[in-house]
Amino acid sequence: MRWLVTGAGGMLGRDTVDELTRRGADVVGLDRRALDIARVDFVERAFTVHRPDLVVNCAAYTAVDDAETDEARALRVNGEGPRILARACSATGARLIHVSSDYVFSGEARTTPYPEDHPPDPRTAYGRTKLAGEIAVRAELPDASAVVRTAWLYGAHGSNFVRTMLALEARRDTVAVVDDQRGQPTWSADVAARVADLGPRVGPDTHGVFHATSSGEATWYDLAREVFRGVGADPDRVRPTDSAAFPRPAPRPAYSVLAHGRWQEAGLPPPRDWRAALHEALPLIGKESPRETP
Repeated sequence: MRWLVTGAGGMLGRDTVDELTRRGADVVGLDRRALDIARVDFVERAFTVHRPDLVVNCAAYTAVDDAETDEARALRVNGEGPRILARACSATGARLIHVSSDYVFSGEARTTPYPEDHPPDPRTAYGRTKLAGEIAVRAELPDASAVVRTAWLYGAHGSNFVRTMLALEARRDTVAVVDDQRGQPTWSADVAARVADLGPRVGPDTHGVFHATSSGEATWYDLAREVFRGVGADPDRVRPTDSAAFPRPAPRPAYSVLAHGRWQEAGLPPPRDWRAALHEALPLIGKESPRETP
């Protein structure tokens, strides 16, 4: 089986290519310069040259705040791009795993994790465009696709919250972090491994929506304290604050905890606890320089 990973220059895309390579898979990774998924000619050429059996779409417009004033551009990448990929898969018999986001939910008035079949209700432009991509994929490729939602990603490649906390721990006596947003810190390498596990199963018996976040839940403040603790620093140097201290154009979900019930149906165990993943990831994140990738 030949895999094609789009958005292969980003954090999750790089980890997915690395994980598949480690497993001995036949995989091609294309970054956004090599494959603009919102251009039919680019996608057709990629399918002609590489002839994938399974596509993992990690390409996305992820500038959550910028999308509030540039929704058309975000929709081109997050909505139309997945539709073009799904149509190409349908025409060639390939399968598709499409990566989506917790932002398809409102993030309000919840105290229990969102199940995979909870009705979406995005409150941001970014969330609306990610939902458009989900709808397009499931409409064009209903029995040969999986939508994998993830959230609060950090990893060894590129900028992310955990890397920022590591840098601030080295530079500041104290750090203020919001304590009124709750989610699931998730190591991108764990998501890549879950994608690699799921890929061969995607088909008439295994399709639809899956949630690929770590188990458990935390606030950003909890996560920052655990990062400090993980590198031997005093976690009390992290001070709690609220979202009002860091106003953003796009409101952040107050509750982004996702349930994981679909994994058992696919014959896979639920994701591991976020703390276990974080402590395994920290030494690797510390070794990488925070350069941005295409």
